[in-house]
Amino acid sequence: QVQLVESGGGLVQPGGSLRLSCAASGFTLSSYAMRWYRQAPGKERELVARITSASICTYYIDSVKGRFTISRDNAKNTLYLQMNNLIPEDTAAYYCHADLSEGAYWGQGTQVTVSS
Repeated sequence: QVQLVESGGGLVQPGGSLRLSCAASGFTLSSYAMRWYRQAPGKERELVARITSASICTYYIDSVKGRFTISRDNAKNTLYLQMNNLIPEDTAAYYCHADLSEGAYWGQGTQVTVSS
C-alpha cells in the first residue's frame, strides 16, 4: 500500500526556515521522480520543486529558486524540502507527489504559515 506522509510544517516568521519531510512507504522512493506542490487559499495547486529518480536534476519555480532545496534520503525512503528565507507568499499547504506506474499519489499535506 502506497503512502506519503508529510511533516515539518508550522508557523514561522518571515526570514525563517523550515524543513518539510515526506515519508514514503509501499514503493522505493529512489526509483521515481518526486515532486513538492503547494496550494494557497483561493489559488490553484502549483508545482514547487521536482527531483529526478537519480537525484541528478532538480527543478524549482522561479519564486523559490535560491531559497528552497529538494532532496531525498534513499536509506530512509524520505523526500525533503528545505525552505530558507521564507516570505509570507510561501504560506500554503505543501504536498508531496509520486507518479508511479500504477498511478499518482499525494500525501495529506502539511501547512506552512509565514507571518510575523
